[in-house]
Order: sequence, then structure tokens, then C-alpha cells
Amino acid sequence: MQQVTIHAAKTHLSKLIEAALSGEEVVIAKGRTPLIRLVPVVRGAFQVGLLKGRLGDGPDFFKGQDEASLQMWEGGSG
Repeated sequence: MQQVTIHAAKTHLSKLIEAALSGEEVVIAKGRTPLIRLVPVVRGAFQVGLLKGRLGDGPDFFKGQDEASLQMWEGGSG
């Protein structure tokens, strides 16, 4: 475990980030009191179309509205 002060962390932040990314535990302390632990963010694999076919058909936004719906949107009583 590597423990550094806030001042040292500001000075060597990119090196500390690299250490954390390589699996080393990095702790930032105020004096001798540990405050923060740097850890890498775990990212899941992005998958396009993950829910394709599971949600059903959505609205067709290019289809025109029927006359009653159009009147309601334009402030008419329908």
C-alpha cells in the first residue's frame, strides 16, 4: 500500500493514477490520517442492441397524428 499526503498527491497525481490502474492500493492522507483511496473505475462491456426484441414495438414518431389527437395538441377540445 502506498500512502501519500495531499500535497504529494497533487504533485504526483498522474503517477498515482497509473499505480492505482496497475492494481496498487493508493491512499491519500491528511498528515497521517488516511482520507481517500484511489481505485480504478470498473467498466462493463458496452453492447449495442442489448434489449432488441424484448421491449415490444415503440411509438412511430414519423407517423402523423389522427385529427382528434392533433386538435388536443393544438389546444382544441378534440
